[in-house]
Amino acid sequence: MSQQINARVAVVGIDIGKNSFHIVGQDGRGEIVLRQKWSRSQVEARFANMSPCLIGMEACISAASSLALATIPG
Repeated sequence: MSQQINARVAVVGIDIGKNSFHIVGQDGRGEIVLRQKWSRSQVEARFANMSPCLIGMEACISAASSLALATIPG
């Protein structure tokens, strides 16, 4: 992910799948600036390289462990 896109992401939406996450990032105006599919193993590293932002994800049992990874300071 480029630094320009990273700096523009204000909100990230996550659709949690069994082996992958579908990620959609919006800027402050609500325009989509990021749309990617990440494997489970990529999530922690990718969020660690992003600027702080609001993260929304579906409420399911696997969301609790995913949320723990997303709140690691990065």
